[in-house]
Amino acid sequence: MVPVSFAPLPFAGHDMSLADGRALYWPAERTVLVADLHLEKGSWYAQRGQMLPPYDSRATLERLADIVEASGARRVITLGDNFHDDAGALRLEPFAKGMLEGLIRSLDFVWITGNHDEQMARSFGGAVMQELDLGGIVLRHEARPGELRHELSGHFHPKLRVQVRNRVIARPCAVIGRMAKGDGERMILPAFGAYTGGMDAAAPEIRAALHPAKTLEALVPAKGQIARFGLSRTPA
Repeated sequence: MVPVSFAPLPFAGHDMSLADGRALYWPAERTVLVADLHLEKGSWYAQRGQMLPPYDSRATLERLADIVEASGARRVITLGDNFHDDAGALRLEPFAKGMLEGLIRSLDFVWITGNHDEQMARSFGGAVMQELDLGGIVLRHEARPGELRHELSGHFHPKLRVQVRNRVIARPCAVIGRMAKGDGERMILPAFGAYTGGMDAAAPEIRAALHPAKTLEALVPAKGQIARFGLSRTPA
């Protein structure tokens, strides 16, 4: 098992942690939450003539298994775009298929669907739904503008771009939006999949999705803690 780092992250009144900077672990629920696995993205590109190493699903599921083992989680909830397209579940190579089936057999597994996989073409088990309310937090794929409740979502693959010594470094990050006093906190998780790209955390699309947040922050783990970057301007 590859070592997994956990950085404490209070959210919506609950004690949670960012696991390896890409997943959220909720100890009270013994739940790992991940967004945008995009399994079989490599094979989707291969069908279109762009040959990528066909191991992205395997790498993604190995990372998920490591976090589950390190955390002692009993449940996994995905936040949509689990496969890169609706037919991705049919293309899953045998080794990755066995890994996924093993995870589902050993865990309470919940699939929340996204815009890439609204109709999952193959059932591997577990529950499939469009959104879920857990502990007062709405779990869905894409943040809903105007939402005032606590919300956790994915979809945008946020990345923080920071200039360090004349170099621009990009790292996956979570983005948290805070509303007016008395309203909910909302967080967009980074993409978990091996081949996923990213959108600048300060992009207008992310700001619009988290409207009417009063403040936005990008969150990245740093030596076991969370580093916070205000997104009122480009961080430097």
